[in-house]
Amino acid sequence: MLRRIVLIAGVLLLAIAWTGRADARQRHQINPIPFSHEPCSVLSGRPCTPYYCSVFNHGPCIPEIDYPYGENLQLTIQTVPAKDDEDKYKRPDHDLDTIGDLFAELRSCWSPPPPDAGREGMQMSVRFSFKKSGEVIGPPRVTFATSGVAPDTRETYLKAINASLDACIPMKFTDGLGGALAGRPIAIRYVDNRELNKPQDKP
Repeated sequence: MLRRIVLIAGVLLLAIAWTGRADARQRHQINPIPFSHEPCSVLSGRPCTPYYCSVFNHGPCIPEIDYPYGENLQLTIQTVPAKDDEDKYKRPDHDLDTIGDLFAELRSCWSPPPPDAGREGMQMSVRFSFKKSGEVIGPPRVTFATSGVAPDTRETYLKAINASLDACIPMKFTDGLGGALAGRPIAIRYVDNRELNKPQDKP
């Protein structure tokens, strides 16, 4: 009788130990979905993709992300946007919660040099990163400028770019977007497509 009790107790202890080990493995398993790409829920108190799914969807969903956070975020800003793109140049009236919001804010911030100092067709690309607080990490670095342009013209456009960004900083990110963008490189190409009297620039 005693032997039977000991045997049953041993089996129960092994079962409890096995269950505890399985629970531990489940709690510490690697999540294949990065935190910033997890489905959002009104009941979750952690960061998630700054997009939302419909409440009428059955089960969680992972929305499409226009621009992967792990790669360069690239944007072209025209001084005179096409009519079909005018809505993309309107400043959002809320905290920036999506990549689209960020791009719209950056487009709305652009203030080109005055016509007498500008150059028709001038292009300049800069690269920089944001802090989680919405401030820029260091000054923007020029990665491209139209060839054959005089140094003072390049300097004029770089000053206009810096002044435009300074006027909008700090960006008002939501916690989710700020955490996802922090330190990620952003490349912006500015295109002055105004009809101006093109000067004869010499490098």
